[in-house]
Amino acid sequence: MKSKIKFDDFVKLDLRVGKITEVEEISGADKLYKLQVNFGKFKRQILSGIKEFYSKSDLKGKQAVFIVNLPPRKMRGEISEGMILCADDGKDIIFIAPEKGIKNGSEVC
Repeated sequence: MKSKIKFDDFVKLDLRVGKITEVEEISGADKLYKLQVNFGKFKRQILSGIKEFYSKSDLKGKQAVFIVNLPPRKMRGEISEGMILCADDGKDIIFIAPEKGIKNGSEVC
């Protein structure tokens, strides 16, 4: 278990539901996908190391939960503007998604 954080730190996270509209491979990257994600009023490019757990067709068109207020980060020559939330049990990685469809850009509260 990680150390406790203050509630004020937690509420700084901007967690939103987005729809993955495109999934591309990144040359030379064994684990990374380049995702194009629609959040309704804005779109983001997000890199994610989930390639060994999902095919491109598994991801395209799916909704998931993302952190959208991280500073952009350059990885493998590409910019990532957020992070997909996943659960990791040490064996599998499963992305976190709403139980049913909801408007893209909806806040997670």
